[in-house]
Amino acid sequence: MNIHEYQAKQIFRRYGIPVPSGVAVQTLQEVEKVAKELGDGRIVVKAQIHAGGRGRGMIAGKPDVHGVRVVANAKEARLQAENVLNNVLITHQTGPAGREVKRVLIEHATDIARELYLAAVLDRETSRVTIIASTEGGMEIEEVAARSPDKIIRQSIDPVTGLMAFHCRRFAYALGLQGDQTKKFAALLQRLYRMFVETDASLVEINPLVVTAQGDIVALDAKVNFDDNGVFRHPEISELRDLAEEDPKERAAKDAGLSYVALDGNIGCLVNGAGLAMATMDIIKYCGGEPANFLDVGGGATEEQVTQAFKIILSDQKVKAILVNIFGGIAKCDVIASGVVAAAKQVGLEVPLVVRLEGTNVDEGRQILTESGLAITPANDMMDAAKKVVAATGGAK
Repeated sequence: MNIHEYQAKQIFRRYGIPVPSGVAVQTLQEVEKVAKELGDGRIVVKAQIHAGGRGRGMIAGKPDVHGVRVVANAKEARLQAENVLNNVLITHQTGPAGREVKRVLIEHATDIARELYLAAVLDRETSRVTIIASTEGGMEIEEVAARSPDKIIRQSIDPVTGLMAFHCRRFAYALGLQGDQTKKFAALLQRLYRMFVETDASLVEINPLVVTAQGDIVALDAKVNFDDNGVFRHPEISELRDLAEEDPKERAAKDAGLSYVALDGNIGCLVNGAGLAMATMDIIKYCGGEPANFLDVGGGATEEQVTQAFKIILSDQKVKAILVNIFGGIAKCDVIASGVVAAAKQVGLEVPLVVRLEGTNVDEGRQILTESGLAITPANDMMDAAKKVVAATGGAK
């Protein structure tokens, strides 16, 4: 689960992580009011969407207007907000469709001396929290990794001992911090790690983490993602969910208990099991096609879930064909087949449908498909299924 920058900074404040003074607002009247209340000095107006690259991103139809801008006073803050609020911001993470900006964060501008990078992420290979830092703050960490991998410092944290003082000192020295800055950084890093663990986060990123001209350490930006499987333990975090920022198809899938991720292709995939779903997308690509989604109906899928899965896939206008790839174990082939037939009839299926069934009750499942009267193309195995569904979309690119 993702949250906005202003929400992440609210959590930072609760854990004592220094952030600039600021308030998120939704109207132009509030923009000017908050900017005046912040007092003298420069103001930063930051568009709030669930995507990175906002500073470089551009407002659709206004190529000179970016998602983040430093202004001199409340009047200029209002003008910037007028160009941003209720308009579409396009960044490298949103794609060409962009995202509508419904809030802006109004903050005191910070007197920056240095920009650093700091993050805590769950490393699934080691099953540990890993701290990542770099002197190249303000840049995308992927760019730093590609161009200057030696400037990235990593430390895997043992869950038994947790983050230790020597870890903090190692990072501080590697980042070129000295004197009181070392102590301030160590305190911030300890609080960040505690927040990560206590909130069931999967990512906490500060980019940039700045050293001010006065020698303070401040989180100028904040990006926090939470583990969906742990959100039920944190009702106060669950309330931060912004449904308007989520893909409607992914939201419907989550509500139906399905694992769904929208992609850019034109072949819809309905599969049981995450590993099989990944293999299905791979073999579609191998045969020259492009998957439109990842969709795992799970091992215990019901007819209702399969029907809902079909509706979600077909709500994507790019889908030109559907591949159902089922290995029946807990989810029996006849149940899946019944769901496929019911869904196809209910939604009025008008795109080619290729079905590969194998496993428990496979004969019963195939019989249900055969007797359905629907134009379903059966497949003998995964390769056969992939070739047939790619051919149904016009052949390999």
